[in-house]
Amino acid sequence: SEFLRILLHGPTGAGKSCFINSVQRILLNRNFIGAHEQTTRSGTSFTLGLKVHRLGGHCPFVFTDIMGLEAEESGGIKPEDVIEVLKGHILDGYTFNPVQSITKDHKKYNKNPKLCDKVHCLVSIVPADNLSIMNSKVIDKMRTIRQKATELAIPQVIVLTKVDQTCMMVNEDLRNISRSKKIKEKECSNILGNSPNSIYPVKNYHAETTQDDDTDALILMALRDIVNFANDHVEDQLGTDNM
Repeated sequence: SEFLRILLHGPTGAGKSCFINSVQRILLNRNFIGAHEQTTRSGTSFTLGLKVHRLGGHCPFVFTDIMGLEAEESGGIKPEDVIEVLKGHILDGYTFNPVQSITKDHKKYNKNPKLCDKVHCLVSIVPADNLSIMNSKVIDKMRTIRQKATELAIPQVIVLTKVDQTCMMVNEDLRNISRSKKIKEKECSNILGNSPNSIYPVKNYHAETTQDDDTDALILMALRDIVNFANDHVEDQLGTDNM
Protein backbone atom coordinates (compact mmCIF):
# COMPACT_ATOMS: atom_id res chain seq x y z
CA SER A 1 0.00 0.00 0.00
CA GLU A 2 1.09 3.56 -0.65
CA PHE A 3 0.97 6.16 2.10
CA LEU A 4 1.98 9.77 2.61
CA ARG A 5 5.31 9.49 4.42
CA ILE A 6 5.99 11.98 7.19
CA LEU A 7 9.48 11.98 8.74
CA LEU A 8 9.97 13.18 12.31
CA HIS A 9 13.47 14.27 13.30
CA GLY A 10 15.08 16.40 15.98
CA PRO A 11 17.30 16.32 19.05
CA THR A 12 17.22 13.41 21.47
CA GLY A 13 14.42 13.80 24.01
CA ALA A 14 12.49 16.40 22.00
CA GLY A 15 9.30 14.31 22.02
CA LYS A 16 9.22 12.61 18.60
CA SER A 17 7.88 9.28 19.84
CA CYS A 18 5.58 11.06 22.29
CA PHE A 19 4.07 13.11 19.43
CA ILE A 20 3.42 9.93 17.43
CA ASN A 21 1.68 8.33 20.42
CA SER A 22 -0.33 11.51 21.04
CA VAL A 23 -1.59 11.56 17.43
CA GLN A 24 -2.42 7.86 17.60
CA ARG A 25 -4.26 8.38 20.87
CA ILE A 26 -6.45 11.10 19.35
CA LEU A 27 -7.21 9.06 16.23
CA LEU A 28 -8.14 5.98 18.26
CA ASN A 29 -9.83 8.00 21.03
CA ARG A 30 -8.08 5.99 23.74
CA ASN A 31 -4.78 5.74 25.56
CA PHE A 32 -2.06 4.29 23.34
CA ILE A 33 1.63 3.34 23.57
CA GLY A 34 3.15 2.35 20.24
CA ALA A 35 6.38 4.31 19.93
CA HIS A 36 8.68 3.82 22.92
CA GLU A 37 9.02 7.12 24.77
CA GLN A 38 11.98 8.47 26.69
CA THR A 39 11.05 9.17 30.31
CA THR A 40 14.18 11.13 31.24
CA ARG A 41 16.56 13.45 29.43
CA SER A 42 19.56 11.14 29.34
CA GLY A 43 21.04 12.74 26.23
CA THR A 44 21.00 9.37 24.48
CA SER A 45 18.41 8.41 21.88
CA PHE A 46 15.87 5.78 22.94
CA THR A 47 14.92 5.14 19.29
CA LEU A 48 17.84 3.40 17.57
CA GLY A 49 16.39 2.38 14.22
CA LEU A 50 13.97 3.44 11.52
CA LYS A 51 10.41 2.57 12.50
CA VAL A 52 7.36 3.23 10.33
CA HIS A 53 4.17 3.79 12.33
CA ARG A 54 0.82 3.23 10.64
CA LEU A 55 -1.78 5.34 12.37
CA GLY A 56 -5.39 4.94 13.38
CA GLY A 57 -6.02 1.76 11.46
CA HIS A 58 -6.89 3.13 8.04
CA CYS A 59 -5.16 6.53 7.82
CA PRO A 60 -3.56 7.27 4.42
CA PHE A 61 -0.34 8.49 6.04
CA VAL A 62 2.49 7.04 8.14
CA PHE A 63 5.01 8.55 10.55
CA THR A 64 8.66 7.55 10.25
CA ASP A 65 10.45 7.70 13.60
CA ILE A 66 14.25 7.71 13.67
CA MET A 67 17.16 8.00 16.07
CA GLY A 68 17.59 11.45 17.63
CA LEU A 69 20.33 13.96 16.84
CA GLU A 70 23.11 14.48 19.39
CA ALA A 71 25.95 16.98 19.67
CA GLU A 72 28.73 14.40 19.68
CA GLU A 73 29.88 12.99 16.35
CA SER A 74 29.94 9.52 17.91
CA GLY A 75 26.35 9.80 19.17
CA GLY A 76 22.92 10.01 17.60
CA ILE A 77 21.94 9.66 13.97
CA LYS A 78 24.26 11.04 11.28
CA PRO A 79 22.74 13.80 9.11
CA GLU A 80 23.84 11.82 6.04
CA ASP A 81 21.56 8.97 7.12
CA VAL A 82 18.60 11.32 7.63
CA ILE A 83 19.15 12.61 4.09
CA GLU A 84 19.14 9.02 2.82
CA VAL A 85 15.79 8.55 4.59
CA LEU A 86 14.46 11.69 2.87
CA LYS A 87 15.38 10.17 -0.48
CA GLY A 88 13.71 6.84 0.33
CA HIS A 89 16.93 4.83 0.44
CA ILE A 90 16.57 3.35 3.96
CA LEU A 91 14.00 0.64 4.65
CA ASP A 92 11.88 0.06 7.75
CA GLY A 93 13.78 -1.82 10.46
CA TYR A 94 17.27 -0.47 9.76
CA THR A 95 19.35 0.16 12.90
CA PHE A 96 21.43 3.33 12.70
CA ASN A 97 25.14 3.38 13.50
CA PRO A 98 26.24 6.73 15.00
CA VAL A 99 29.77 6.37 13.58
CA GLN A 100 29.02 4.79 10.20
CA SER A 101 26.47 5.86 7.59
CA ILE A 102 24.51 3.19 5.74
CA THR A 103 26.32 1.65 2.76
CA LYS A 104 24.74 0.93 -0.61
CA ASP A 105 25.34 -2.80 -0.25
CA HIS A 106 23.37 -3.03 3.03
CA LYS A 107 20.27 -5.24 2.85
CA LYS A 108 18.16 -2.35 4.18
CA TYR A 109 19.40 0.05 1.47
CA ASN A 110 16.80 0.72 -1.22
CA LYS A 111 18.78 1.43 -4.38
CA ASN A 112 15.81 2.47 -6.52
CA PRO A 113 13.23 4.25 -4.37
CA LYS A 114 9.86 5.15 -5.84
CA LEU A 115 7.89 8.26 -4.91
CA CYS A 116 5.97 6.21 -2.34
CA ASP A 117 9.26 5.33 -0.58
CA LYS A 118 10.41 8.94 -0.25
CA VAL A 119 9.55 11.43 2.49
CA HIS A 120 6.68 13.78 1.61
CA CYS A 121 6.94 16.13 4.60
CA LEU A 122 9.78 16.76 7.07
CA VAL A 123 8.70 17.56 10.63
CA SER A 124 11.34 18.99 12.96
CA ILE A 125 10.39 18.23 16.57
CA VAL A 126 11.87 20.92 18.82
CA PRO A 127 11.43 21.25 22.62
CA ALA A 128 10.18 24.74 23.49
CA ASP A 129 11.56 24.52 27.02
CA ASN A 130 15.08 23.89 25.73
CA LEU A 131 15.16 25.91 22.51
CA SER A 132 17.33 28.79 23.72
CA ILE A 133 20.02 26.42 25.02
CA MET A 134 19.98 23.83 22.24
CA ASN A 135 23.48 22.71 21.38
CA SER A 136 24.85 24.57 18.36
CA LYS A 137 26.16 21.33 16.83
CA VAL A 138 22.65 19.83 16.93
CA ILE A 139 21.26 23.00 15.35
CA ASP A 140 23.89 22.81 12.59
CA LYS A 141 22.93 19.18 11.90
CA MET A 142 19.25 20.13 11.70
CA ARG A 143 20.04 22.98 9.33
CA THR A 144 22.03 20.63 7.07
CA ILE A 145 19.08 18.23 6.90
CA ARG A 146 16.56 21.00 6.33
CA GLN A 147 18.70 22.53 3.57
CA LYS A 148 18.73 19.18 1.76
CA ALA A 149 14.97 18.87 2.19
CA THR A 150 14.63 22.31 0.60
CA GLU A 151 16.76 21.19 -2.36
CA LEU A 152 14.47 18.16 -2.71
CA ALA A 153 11.39 20.43 -2.55
CA ILE A 154 10.12 18.56 0.52
CA PRO A 155 7.78 20.72 2.65
CA GLN A 156 8.91 21.34 6.23
CA VAL A 157 7.26 22.30 9.49
CA ILE A 158 8.38 22.67 13.08
CA VAL A 159 6.37 21.11 15.89
CA LEU A 160 7.23 22.94 19.10
CA THR A 161 6.72 20.49 21.98
CA LYS A 162 6.56 20.97 25.75
CA VAL A 163 4.92 24.40 25.51
CA ASP A 164 3.21 23.75 28.85
CA GLN A 165 6.65 23.51 30.48
CA THR A 166 7.74 26.83 28.98
CA CYS A 167 5.09 29.24 30.24
CA MET A 168 3.07 29.19 33.48
CA MET A 169 0.10 30.87 31.80
CA VAL A 170 -0.07 28.12 29.17
CA ASN A 171 0.50 25.43 31.79
CA GLU A 172 -2.62 26.65 33.60
CA ASP A 173 -4.74 26.87 30.42
CA LEU A 174 -3.62 25.77 26.93
CA ARG A 175 -6.09 28.24 25.41
CA ASN A 176 -3.74 31.01 26.52
CA ILE A 177 -1.17 29.85 23.98
CA SER A 178 -2.02 32.53 21.40
CA ARG A 179 -1.62 35.25 24.04
CA SER A 180 1.57 33.93 25.59
CA LYS A 181 4.53 36.18 24.88
CA LYS A 182 7.00 33.41 25.77
CA ILE A 183 5.54 31.00 23.24
CA LYS A 184 5.46 33.72 20.55
CA GLU A 185 9.14 34.44 21.24
CA LYS A 186 9.94 30.76 20.81
CA GLU A 187 7.84 30.60 17.64
CA CYS A 188 9.56 33.60 16.12
CA SER A 189 13.00 32.24 16.88
CA ASN A 190 15.09 32.13 13.74
CA ILE A 191 17.20 29.18 14.86
CA LEU A 192 16.04 26.95 12.03
CA GLY A 193 14.83 29.63 9.65
CA ASN A 194 11.16 28.68 9.50
CA SER A 195 8.44 31.26 8.92
CA PRO A 196 6.04 31.60 11.89
CA ASN A 197 3.12 30.11 9.90
CA SER A 198 4.91 26.75 9.66
CA ILE A 199 5.59 26.45 13.40
CA TYR A 200 3.05 24.57 15.50
CA PRO A 201 3.13 24.67 19.32
CA VAL A 202 1.72 21.51 20.93
CA LYS A 203 1.46 19.75 24.25
CA ASN A 204 2.00 16.01 23.90
CA TYR A 205 0.14 13.52 26.03
CA HIS A 206 2.50 12.02 28.57
CA ALA A 207 1.24 10.99 32.01
CA GLU A 208 -2.43 11.79 31.33
CA THR A 209 -4.89 8.91 31.16
CA THR A 210 -7.87 10.88 29.80
CA GLN A 211 -8.40 12.98 26.68
CA ASP A 212 -8.32 16.79 26.70
CA ASP A 213 -10.02 18.85 23.98
CA ASP A 214 -7.48 21.70 24.07
CA THR A 215 -4.52 19.31 23.80
CA ASP A 216 -6.27 17.51 20.94
CA ALA A 217 -6.99 20.77 19.10
CA LEU A 218 -3.34 21.89 18.97
CA ILE A 219 -2.11 18.48 17.80
CA LEU A 220 -4.87 18.18 15.18
CA MET A 221 -4.13 21.66 13.78
CA ALA A 222 -0.51 20.62 13.26
CA LEU A 223 -1.49 17.23 11.84
CA ARG A 224 -4.01 18.71 9.39
CA ASP A 225 -1.41 20.98 7.80
CA ILE A 226 1.35 18.34 7.84
CA VAL A 227 -0.88 15.91 5.93
CA ASN A 228 -2.05 18.62 3.52
CA PHE A 229 1.53 19.73 2.81
CA ALA A 230 2.59 16.12 2.23
CA ASN A 231 -0.33 15.57 -0.14
CA ASP A 232 0.48 18.78 -2.04
CA HIS A 233 4.08 17.59 -2.44
CA VAL A 234 3.02 14.22 -3.85
CA GLU A 235 0.66 15.89 -6.31
CA ASP A 236 3.46 18.22 -7.43
CA GLN A 237 5.84 15.28 -7.86
CA LEU A 238 3.26 13.28 -9.80
CA GLY A 239 2.86 16.26 -12.08
CA THR A 240 6.60 16.47 -12.78
CA ASP A 241 7.69 12.81 -12.54
CA ASN A 242 4.47 11.09 -13.55
CA MET A 243 5.51 8.26 -11.20
